Amino acid sequence: MPRLYTITPQIWRDDFLCYNTNVNLADLLKNSLDSALLDLIHRIADESSALGFPIYLVGGSVRDLMLARPILDLDLTLEGDAIKLVRALVKKHGGELTTHEKFFTATWTPQSSNSQILDLISTRREIYSAPGSLPTVTKSTLDDDLRRRDFTINAMAIRVDGEHFGELYDPLCGQSDLEKKLIRVLHPKSFLDDPTRIFRALRYAERYGFTIDPESLKLVNDGSRKVLSTLSGERLRHEFDLIFEEPNPSTMLKQLAELDVLKSIRLRITSYELPLLDDPSPAFGEFAVPDMLSFQQTLCWVLWLMNSSVSEIEDVAERLAFPVLLTNAAVFASALKQELPSCKNWKPSQWTFHLDELPSLSVYAVYLVSKENALSEYLSKWQHVKPLTTGDDLKARGLAPGPRYGEILRHLRAAWLDGEVGTEEEERQLLATLVTDR
Repeated sequence: MPRLYTITPQIWRDDFLCYNTNVNLADLLKNSLDSALLDLIHRIADESSALGFPIYLVGGSVRDLMLARPILDLDLTLEGDAIKLVRALVKKHGGELTTHEKFFTATWTPQSSNSQILDLISTRREIYSAPGSLPTVTKSTLDDDLRRRDFTINAMAIRVDGEHFGELYDPLCGQSDLEKKLIRVLHPKSFLDDPTRIFRALRYAERYGFTIDPESLKLVNDGSRKVLSTLSGERLRHEFDLIFEEPNPSTMLKQLAELDVLKSIRLRITSYELPLLDDPSPAFGEFAVPDMLSFQQTLCWVLWLMNSSVSEIEDVAERLAFPVLLTNAAVFASALKQELPSCKNWKPSQWTFHLDELPSLSVYAVYLVSKENALSEYLSKWQHVKPLTTGDDLKARGLAPGPRYGEILRHLRAAWLDGEVGTEEEERQLLATLVTDR
């Protein structure tokens, strides 16, 4: 478990560089990072220092480090040429190099780091030519790099090279806002430049138990909502995908509705409460999901949409560029939930033959909200029930191939499902009757 450290308030310099000479975060880094990863950072920092490039841990890495949370992505940014640095690292230590010259980034995969992939990024500046557009990127200073970011808590950097290891650079009071548990944008046009930051603000507030700064919240207005409405379906859907990866998406969906964000992007969904998700029983088997989505994301989409009509689901699917598999799963779940009351007295075979026509994810989603035992039985048992007899057996009995094969095998399967046969001999006797009846 990560150690929790208390970070004392920052002492500011008049030149606004904000290097913290009073508190060194070196111990926090050393105690929070895996020793092999820390050694790798030192190797990178040594090479960067030799080239004259100050290098920093930035953004979310610093935020999570100070919150004593696991660091999932290392954001290493240098004031210098990232591509030149990675080439030097490959020359000295080996490994593989991938460059992304348009964004001034390079990826290094060292030979001896268990496939650890590290992205190194040159400090840069972003200019938005129009609200909501993707930015134009140019090389710049660390100060510019931090000021292009979304929130103050993501606009801090810790230097990791040489004698400066552990020095904090915090020009926008991110540490103070972290201590106040506050999500605050960096400037009044933040949500106009990139309105997806509205989603991000809600995610961070829910994830960390923070509050969105009231002045920042006021910026979720007609102007930013209008820009948001112009974004592509793929870009918008991705923001919901990220919400669905969080432990409690219901709160964020409700907040989006209260901020009129859903209405602005033409989503007329009025239900926001999703059930708590547990890992499905292994007995339920595997569920088909789109390649671009995780199981949890796909399931959350289906659960959120299943109370809507088919036409409403199709409208959402078109607006947000759904993959076909997701659209079908949501549509079938909606239909199954609607018809559930009329299925209560069905035999297991009736349930099975009906549910066989639906995506299993649709069945599971309806089970989560209805707790209908028949759906659980289908997923864990009934869908796997097959007769012992095969088409080859029917052919060996002299039956000509044709539709009759399917009818007989279906009848035998129904008998097993409904408890009319329970042994191989009983199936053989029933089969003899069915063949004779032809």
